[in-house]
Amino acid sequence: MTTTGSSYHQRVAQQKRALILDAATALFSDLGYDKTSLANVAQRAGVSTATVFKQFPAKADLFEAMVLQFWAAGAATDLTPPPPGDPEAGLRSLGEHYARVLRAPGMAGLHRMVIAEAPRFPELGRIQFDLGKEPLFELVRDYVVSEARAGALRVPDDVRATTEFLGMISNFVLWPQLLLPEWSPSDVAVQETVDSAVQTFLARYAKGTEDVG
Repeated sequence: MTTTGSSYHQRVAQQKRALILDAATALFSDLGYDKTSLANVAQRAGVSTATVFKQFPAKADLFEAMVLQFWAAGAATDLTPPPPGDPEAGLRSLGEHYARVLRAPGMAGLHRMVIAEAPRFPELGRIQFDLGKEPLFELVRDYVVSEARAGALRVPDDVRATTEFLGMISNFVLWPQLLLPEWSPSDVAVQETVDSAVQTFLARYAKGTEDVG
């Protein structure tokens, strides 16, 4: 097979994959995980069932790919922690990045579906956590640890500190949407939330602050 032919088939495969993922996203949202079949996805995507099975041998594989696509959609910047030395700027950069990810189209719907289906399909929650939440959590935790080692922060428990920082952002940007679909804070409100999270974090953990916990 020529290079041109190989490239063509790769493009076709990528296009079909995109159609399959779009169809799966819609069906998982409309019908839930349990009632969505790979045959349903194939029909909605306009491809053969064999094509779906070739790319996604099991429904869990398709869900995993969908989760990756959701989280990647908001990842507009490189997932490299900022260098230590300016915790205010570094935390703001990471907080803004996290807010962008949480505001990716369909993110709230994905969380609703996982929460609804997790009691019967606990692997869905694990996939969502392992592929989505945990990498971003570790990114921020690594940065917090690097600033602590550099002497800019005093962080007795880096996991707790990271959870607090991200929670201040997600509690405003994402979680209200699970009960209030119309919740759509403005860019200004989101930025103010990130700034407040940074200042609150520094007030608690910047070197020289008193431990009130």
